[in-house]
Amino acid sequence: MIYLDSAATTLQKPPAVARAMAQAVNRLASPGRGGHAPAMAAAETAFRCRQAAAELFQVENPEQVVFTSSATHGLNIAIHSLLRPGDAVVISGYEHNAVTRPLHALGAEVRVAEAPLFDRAAQLEAFAQKLDGDVRAVVCTHVSNVFGFVLPVEGIAALCRERDIPFVLDASQSAGCLPVRMGELGAAFIAMPGHKGLYGPQGTGLLLCGGPAEPLLQGGTGSASALQEMPAFLPDRLEAGTHNMPGIAGLLEGIRFVRTQGTERILAHERRLLRPAGEALEGIPGVTVFQAEDPAAQAGVLSFRVEGVDCEAAGEALGAQGIAVRAGLHCAPLAHRSAGTLESGAVRISVSAFNTPRELHRMVQAVARLAGHRK
Repeated sequence: MIYLDSAATTLQKPPAVARAMAQAVNRLASPGRGGHAPAMAAAETAFRCRQAAAELFQVENPEQVVFTSSATHGLNIAIHSLLRPGDAVVISGYEHNAVTRPLHALGAEVRVAEAPLFDRAAQLEAFAQKLDGDVRAVVCTHVSNVFGFVLPVEGIAALCRERDIPFVLDASQSAGCLPVRMGELGAAFIAMPGHKGLYGPQGTGLLLCGGPAEPLLQGGTGSASALQEMPAFLPDRLEAGTHNMPGIAGLLEGIRFVRTQGTERILAHERRLLRPAGEALEGIPGVTVFQAEDPAAQAGVLSFRVEGVDCEAAGEALGAQGIAVRAGLHCAPLAHRSAGTLESGAVRISVSAFNTPRELHRMVQAVARLAGHRK
């Protein structure tokens, strides 16, 4: 199989991830739940994972690194910590449902900073125009999961700091391949999954906390057991229940892989794969490619459409040839609305450190055959 769906999940992992998970099943108990060796080993593994993440993302204290089940979980914590029903929040026009659905359910007043696809200057100006005195928070994706559009989050974060507005970053598509620096951004929260650019297992995620946070779950933490309220200190305040220790052990090895490879090297590799693939797809009659003129405005993800072929049918046809892609609206209808593809959807290819130029070449050939048989 040629796997080109890493924006959903990086299926190809460093071998150390699976080894660590298998060992954890029989060797690690639960941190904070005893002084015996398996519990202490679990606590040490959890701390090492927090520490590795803190160093990668420039978080001052490892205790500000909270384990979650996904980026969605972390974004829900951030949103419910900062906003109340009726509060005004500004988002980009490229947000995932992991942002828009919690805001809708909360009853927040959502204001969209709309801008054309791949226009970073216009996107920054759109945020500047929306940030008035009523805004209680800004939530923004770093990279569009549909188009790979790299939003100018450093500039958006600076606007928020100037206006004293809490900034929440969704780093689902950037953690592991782009610089994500907590201190420089001054973010209130940064949420990310473990199973994408960090090469960890599904069911893991991280929430980097820059300030106070409110728990979504109440329960045991292995600490301050006499209290009937959640502990006031991080990370315990947000980590009710039993930790996913096999997942955390695997995530630790994924983060170590990213740190060893280097985010710059991983990003350069992904761009070396996607740039020529996009240019080759553009040369196929009937294929529309969503590729930025400026390579710096796009990372890791490329979408296209084939004239006369339903995008879901195109995805199935490629899948039948052993090429795994994602087709449809990608849980991000707002991004498709911004790009004018809400009615048609798109076919998305997304790469990782384990893909090769040969795989992308074979994908282009398959799309050419598909386009040649369109009605």
